[in-house]
Amino acid sequence: MKTAVLSDVHANRPALEACLAHARAQGVGRFALLGDLVGYGGEPIAVLDRVMGLVAHEGALAVLGNHDALALDPPAVPRQRGEQSAVWTHAQLSPAHRDFLRSLPLVAHLSPEVLLVHASADGPERWHYIEDASAAERSLSAAAQQDGAIRYVFSGHVHEQALYYLTPTAKLMRFAPQPGVPIPVPPHRQWLAIVGSVGQPRDGDARAMYAIYDDAAAQITFHRVEYDVPAAAAAIRAAGLPEFDAERLERGR
Repeated sequence: MKTAVLSDVHANRPALEACLAHARAQGVGRFALLGDLVGYGGEPIAVLDRVMGLVAHEGALAVLGNHDALALDPPAVPRQRGEQSAVWTHAQLSPAHRDFLRSLPLVAHLSPEVLLVHASADGPERWHYIEDASAAERSLSAAAQQDGAIRYVFSGHVHEQALYYLTPTAKLMRFAPQPGVPIPVPPHRQWLAIVGSVGQPRDGDARAMYAIYDDAAAQITFHRVEYDVPAAAAAIRAAGLPEFDAERLERGR
């Protein structure tokens, strides 16, 4: 079965809808969402309603992200943009939305050999960034210690796309995926896929990011998807959120 793995939607409804439509056109049969559903963006309720529907009616899996946790318990005095957004988002949430976010686990299993986590499997509650091979190795090692059957770890959090794998000599390698090109990921190796951000890319390309995992073919395909960036930026401005967050969508960084 093909699974669309999406992360860091950040309350960007147009980007989420574009990725869902793109994934369905690729024959995806299920969805996994790796957290940070809210934060920064201007449409948290629309995004949460959509994700809650996927979970309730299509069996989608979802895990908690750091911005989801922050929206549940924002600081009394916000000092950073993310905290400002969390305070605003918290006020938008209904009891049902809050209950849904509270119900999300830090990690989930897509199958006995596939682990889903927002940041790193190495202390998922600490929200470690996986930005190099050392961090990737710690995450893979932690996942293997939890369950020796795990061969694949899927993460978001860093807003870029990358694929790490262990060689036969136990050396960890980083691979830069090309959009739309399937990558063989045989289970005799360990793999860690950073699927990027649906709603807030930060690599200089404004297109949304996600990945498709095909367990039958043992392949991962990373995708970039055009979406209505002006509409997403307008929602941020209409909400009175920091202008920087709207501009960031427009420049993809």
